[in-house]
Amino acid sequence: MVEYAAQTDPDLDSIRNARTLARRAHAAQSDLAELSQEQIDRVVEAMAAAATAQAVPFARMAVDETGMGLEADKARKNRFASETIYRFIQPMRTVGVIRRNDQARVVEIAEPFGVVAAIVPTTNPTSTAIYKILVCMKARCALVISPHPAAAHSVERVAEIMAAAASEAGAPAGSINCMTNVTLEGTQELMRRKEVSVVLATGGLGLVRAAYSAGKPAYGVGPGNAPAYIERTADLTKAVSDVITGKTFDNGLLCSSENSVVVDDCISGEVRREFERQGGHFLNQSEAERLAEVLVTPDRLPSTECVGRTALEIASLSDITAPDGTRVLIASLNGVGRDYPLSMEKLCPVLSFYVVPDWRAACTRCQEILRYGGMGHTMSIHSQDEHVILEFGLKKPAFRIVVNTPTTLGSIGMTTGLDPSMTLGCGGYGGNITSDNITPHHLLNIKRLAYEIRPETRSPVTIETPPPASSLDVSPKPPMDGGIDSTLLATRIESFLASRGLAKSTISDTSQAPGEQAKETPLEAVADPPRTETAAEFVCEEDVRQAVQEKRTIVIGARTIVTPAAHDLGAQHRIFVQIDLAK
Repeated sequence: MVEYAAQTDPDLDSIRNARTLARRAHAAQSDLAELSQEQIDRVVEAMAAAATAQAVPFARMAVDETGMGLEADKARKNRFASETIYRFIQPMRTVGVIRRNDQARVVEIAEPFGVVAAIVPTTNPTSTAIYKILVCMKARCALVISPHPAAAHSVERVAEIMAAAASEAGAPAGSINCMTNVTLEGTQELMRRKEVSVVLATGGLGLVRAAYSAGKPAYGVGPGNAPAYIERTADLTKAVSDVITGKTFDNGLLCSSENSVVVDDCISGEVRREFERQGGHFLNQSEAERLAEVLVTPDRLPSTECVGRTALEIASLSDITAPDGTRVLIASLNGVGRDYPLSMEKLCPVLSFYVVPDWRAACTRCQEILRYGGMGHTMSIHSQDEHVILEFGLKKPAFRIVVNTPTTLGSIGMTTGLDPSMTLGCGGYGGNITSDNITPHHLLNIKRLAYEIRPETRSPVTIETPPPASSLDVSPKPPMDGGIDSTLLATRIESFLASRGLAKSTISDTSQAPGEQAKETPLEAVADPPRTETAAEFVCEEDVRQAVQEKRTIVIGARTIVTPAAHDLGAQHRIFVQIDLAK
């Protein structure tokens, strides 16, 4: 007798795992929501302390498992999540009455959103997991973590350590959960589960697309592609140092790290020499082309073999000879877009370098860079001119414009006064629901007690008795001067309806016999013809390019998600057809 080994299906296993953990979190949610402010604060404090104690081991696991980044910087990010973010959220009131407005007589009461599907990327796995566990539990939201498969073990370890600390401090069992069988299908199932109330997604474009298509409220964060503008009045030594610091921090894995440098022409020579002095290596044309071939995939994504690697490792992969001590590779470019592959987000220590005449030209160039994959995210300006700084704040399509500091560290609140966070909303520019740095407040629903402050006063109503019918003058009145004859009016109405394809009988037939009931065409016969167009759910840049090549249009509706790059390209070629499915 022949025996066959049992066959397993990873996708089915992942889907079952998602369903089981979603039900487990939902069962814990009702008990978690009943904890007092003091109880939930004890739980969060215990988790933060446990994560801080493991900051270095967590970092080592992440580097070993993913092969990306630097252990020291990952440990710093872990401590940023477990210490800086913890200190920021610790005094927040998230239970019961959280605010009173005595003047308006409004009392605000916090309610947890519910179970959170927390998606964790491979680039910053342990620090993002620490952050999401802390903010979810502070808001009294149970969570299920879906880690990137390439970082599943290190994220699972973070969840185990913090769940144990939470349980010991009084959290209900099942409050913190982590998927162990992870596939894209399992993650999608988790986000669609009825037990899940909100999705908190950090990852690539495909993942964010899935989050927004799950039919749930979602906080999704897209790519960064942050430009850094060095204006003529800047402290050049510090500006260059800040750019290199931001670009090399954890080998450029944060989505808010600098990807391009824009420099005024009058200082470009000095800036170039300063970059070389601090470890920047400028590439010639052929070297830049070889780097682009290795770094950029046909889908215009950074290659996984380069993401999170050092500059010297990437140079070696690209057959480029760079001097020892090189910290960042720099390619001079003349444009932005598909014809300039290195103008995209790179997630490694590679910068594109642009020279412009003045701040107005820099303004335009930075807008082009942000439109090519970074709308709404982050940029930096290095300047001492407050007027120019304000102009950039007013006109740039980025919701975090950090001044005289690395974009990487400034955007997350490490070196600025922004709310400390590891998830950065890109607002309407980036197709996100918020432009905020995500905190526990985004995981709360607020009830409001509103007392009357403007009493309604009504004047007495006088009801007049109508005159008897016999006293009414119902005799025919001659038409008013300048009026239209009724026969002529009816003729014009019929003519108008006929021009719209409607039958004459859509108005009462005045030619029926005396006493015969007027005939009217049913509403169904004159309604707009039924619409057969189907609006796309999601449109990316590649969808638009295919449509242009095939000379066809793309139908979009009010609920269609269109990426910024797709919107610009579609508008340029006029291929979008807008329909209103509500009609």
